[in-house]
Order: sequence, then C-alpha cells, then structure tokens
Amino acid sequence: MNNFFNKIVTKIGNKHNKSFSKKKIEPIIDELNNKFSFKDFIIQNSFNKKMPLVIWIKSDDIIKFMKFFSQIIHNPYNMLYDMHGIDERLHLNKFYLMKKIDFSLFYHLISINRNSDIIIKIPLKKKSLHIDSITGIFKNSNWYEREIWEMFGINFINHPCLSHILLPKNWNNGYPLRKDFPSRATDLAPYILTKKKYKIDIEATKFLPEDFNISGKSKYKNYMYLNLGPNHPSVHGVFRIILQLSGEEIIKCIPEIGYHHRGAEKIAERQTWHTYIPYTDRIEYLGGCINEMPYILAVEKLANIIVNDKIKVIRIMLSELFRINSHLLYLSTFIQDIGAMTPVFLVFTDRQKIYDIIEAITGARMHPAWFRIGGLAQDLPQGWNILVKKLLIWLPKRLILYKKIALENSILISRTKNIAVYNQKEAISWGVTGAGLRATGLDFDVRKWRPYSGYENFDFDIPIGNNISDCYSRVLLKLEEIWQSLYIIKQCLNYMPEGEYKVDHPLTTPPLRKKMLNNIENLIHHFIQVSWGPLIPADESFQMIEATKGINSYYLISDGNITSYRTRIRTPSFPHLQQIPSVICGSLIPDLIAYLGSIDFVMSDVDR
Repeated sequence: MNNFFNKIVTKIGNKHNKSFSKKKIEPIIDELNNKFSFKDFIIQNSFNKKMPLVIWIKSDDIIKFMKFFSQIIHNPYNMLYDMHGIDERLHLNKFYLMKKIDFSLFYHLISINRNSDIIIKIPLKKKSLHIDSITGIFKNSNWYEREIWEMFGINFINHPCLSHILLPKNWNNGYPLRKDFPSRATDLAPYILTKKKYKIDIEATKFLPEDFNISGKSKYKNYMYLNLGPNHPSVHGVFRIILQLSGEEIIKCIPEIGYHHRGAEKIAERQTWHTYIPYTDRIEYLGGCINEMPYILAVEKLANIIVNDKIKVIRIMLSELFRINSHLLYLSTFIQDIGAMTPVFLVFTDRQKIYDIIEAITGARMHPAWFRIGGLAQDLPQGWNILVKKLLIWLPKRLILYKKIALENSILISRTKNIAVYNQKEAISWGVTGAGLRATGLDFDVRKWRPYSGYENFDFDIPIGNNISDCYSRVLLKLEEIWQSLYIIKQCLNYMPEGEYKVDHPLTTPPLRKKMLNNIENLIHHFIQVSWGPLIPADESFQMIEATKGINSYYLISDGNITSYRTRIRTPSFPHLQQIPSVICGSLIPDLIAYLGSIDFVMSDVDR
C-alpha cells in the first residue's frame, strides 16, 4: 500500500499540495507543508464547501500525523470527533487518485480553538487490512476501532481489547458494512433458533473478567461483580454495566452496549434518499425532527438545493419543540433517579401539550418524518400559532416550579453536586459534546459556532458552567437551554416568513404536488421521485447539528445513484458512555446512578 501511495504522490509532485497553501484555503495546510514532505500526504479537496478539508496519508504514518495534529503548540486538533471505515470496492466515483484501493479509514478531528475540522483518510488493500491503533493518543478511539474491526474486518495493532462491541460476542457471520454483506433479511437464509443455538447465545452473554483483561488480583481482598442491566430503570434502556465492587465502592466499571443495534447505517444502503427519512427519526427517538435535520441538510448539499427562509424557520421551530420535549423528559427522569417521583408525572402533562402542537403541524407525534429534501411535507396548518402561544404562556410557570420544588432541594443537591466530575480537557479528549462539554465553561454550540438552517438570524444565549462538569451543573444547563429554546420559538412565532413550504428544484422530493397533474411529464417525474427516488449527484457531504444530547452528524457519500453509497451517523451518546469508567471509578453505586441520569442518553442513539 505504501508503494502504491508513493507512486501517486510522486506522480502529482510537490506542485499539487503547495498550490493550495498559496491560496490560504486552510492555515493547517501551511503547517502541514512546513512539517512534512509532499510525498507524505495528498489533499482531496480545498474548495468543496460540502466537506471539511480531507487529506490522504499512508497507513504507516497514522501515528506520526495523529501526534502532529494533537500536539500542535497553538490550537491543536484536540478532539477525535469520529472515525470509521468505507468499503471502496464498488465505489465508482471515488477520489480519482485512489481508484485501486479496496477499503479506506477516515479520522475526523476538530480543533476547538480554531473551530476547524480536518478529515484524515487512509487507503487500504484487502490483503493488508491492518493499521496501528491510536488509543495511545486519543482515548475515545477505543470503541470506534472496535466497531470498525467488527463491521469491516480491519485489524488495529496494539489495541488494548479488540472485541465485539455492537454485535454478539459469538458473531461469526461476516462483516456487515462490507458491500458483499446483504442489506436485506430476505437475501439471507431464514433464521431458525434451535435449542443448541439458544444455549450458545446464552453462554456468550456471560461475563468473564479475562475477556476484558481484568486480573483477579486486586489490592482489595474482598470484592464482587455486580451486573447492572441490560434491563434496569437506572440504565435507561438496554444498557449493561459490569461493576467490580469493594462494598459499594466501584473499583472497575465496564460499559457494554449493542443490545439495541439495528444496523441503521447498513439500512441506508438499501433505502432511497427519500425513504430513509423515517429511519433518521429513530436514531435518537426523543429528538424527532432534530434528527432529520443533519440528514436532510447533507442531502441538500449534495443536490445543491437552497431552501427559502420560511422552510428554515419552520425547521428550527420544530427542532426546538423537540429539544424542549427531550430535555423535559431528561429533567424528570434524572430527578426520579435521585428519588423524587412527583416531577415525572407533572412533566408528562407538559410534554403532551408539545406533542399536541407537533401532531397538529405534522400529523404525527414522536416520529413525524416531516422534513423533506428541498422543504417540508406540508405547510403550517391554520391555528398553529394559537397552540404555540398557549405553550409559551404555560411552560415558563412549570419550569419555575420544577426548579423550586426539585432542583433546589437540599437532598438532590447533596446527591449530585461535585459528583461525577470532569474538566474541559477531559471532556474534549473523550469527544464529549452538548451540555456535558458546556458545563466545563466552553460555549461550544453548533447553532452559534457553525450556524445552519438560519440559526444565525436568531437571538439566543448559550448557557455554560464553571470549569468543571458535575451532575448538578449538567442538569441546570439543560433547564436553562429550555428557556433559550422557548425564546427561539417565540421569535419563530413572531417572524414567520412568507413563501412556499417546498422549493422548485428538480431534485426536491417529492416535487410540489400542485404541479403534478398539469401534464404527463410532471406526473411521471413525481412518480419516479417518490417510488425510485431522486438521483443525487456523485459527491461527499457532511453536516453536524446541535442535537438534544450533543452533536449529531451525517457523512454521506453519493455514487450518483438513488441510494447512499455510504452513510455514517455520528451520535453524541456513543462517546458519552465510553467516558463512564474514567469518571466513576472510585465512587459509590448511588453516584453512578446519578451520573447515568445526568448524561442524558437513550440506547438507540448509542447503538444505531
């Protein structure tokens, strides 16, 4: 592979990379040119606004480049935001200099101080699917590397515990995200659960310390293992945590996920661009339309669709309604985990009022699937503004009540303040986003730092904490974020623009219905767009948004077809759960319950 890479960079020569640096596209390019030879990297894009800067490097150089980016003296790329793989074998429109590769890895890094991203790509051949682990540089790469290993069969050398994470421990049926793995159940042999297979599956769920490199030797003479979950109220779903305890003190903590894995990224390979929209609602099932936003915006980037202000404002209003609904559930279940029951019953009354608005506008409640490529499913109905006005009068009183009766309660404060503490550097190193990161004093909110869908036109504040993030500060920030969302919705109510709810663009799906019956050509076009789906131009696009639980994003690769060639969904809860052991070891079991409640996660957002 390295010989192959060297041939490419020698052919294109030094002129290729330096031409970009002269145009000052990205300051990091100058730094790369000063540090490395022109033979060490290739720039894939520079003017493409659909993607961050992408560079290709040799697999042998991964540690060298990762150390460079993470250790830049001024403004390092200090967060490993995401990493995953791509099966390039059937990719017709791949990067023209990498036509002969079989697989590729991508590492998405963020420099917080620069507010800048860079994607590092590694070309791989099928006969040499191995690369050095970067767990020694970015701690949160551990879970990502395990996921890539089981989904693509790429081996990570010196990984501390390379084992299944989303798939069953006894999985031996192939690599699901490879192109030769079927994307439909009907392409597989019928599933039959025999007594023998059932016994094997049950055996595979047993916890064996040696599987996790846990030694039986300990400074504690008496210790025990406690299995918390995967079905337990305090773990908020199908999440398992294995605890090694000395009394009630947590010596070691092993989070185990994958019980809710549905193959959402694989499903994207079989669904059309249009029919995949309902799946996005269910990535994080409390977020509703918020989860549609990054996918729709990424598709619209590929299709070069620009929507009008009315569509942008309506999308924001629905997103903020869902944000409030999710935050309300978080507040009530967090308080319930600590021991107070009353707020959860009151909050569900508030949430029903929000669902009534969502249902009146979209026709559905939890999973509207209402955003469309190039617009919305329909226009706002008559009377929507009356319902929103009533909510803006009702909810503030309730928020004041919750803070007074629950969040200012001395018992709750003593149970949560200075519990499960981490600082800003630790949060960034684990890839923490959302309120967990902002509680450390950093105001990193995508709506402000990287505005999308017109958020730059709205007036709102970003609540932040002081230096450290603990259980209490995280929950207070969520409460303050509800107030800001109400302020945004009030602006949507008062300044709703005029215009169509869908733009007139050939790739808008479905097309405007009023044009459908004008002539046979329009009718055929409408039928094809809905049944077969639009042909989205071949390209790559990336879109991140501030979701309910942190930053959610979609990285899409189109091959000019009716379906996505590769859909990568980065969810915030995946790295948040990976961080748990580093924060909670040395604490007590009740502290873990408070910590879990303060993270704000659902397992659909973790497992996908």
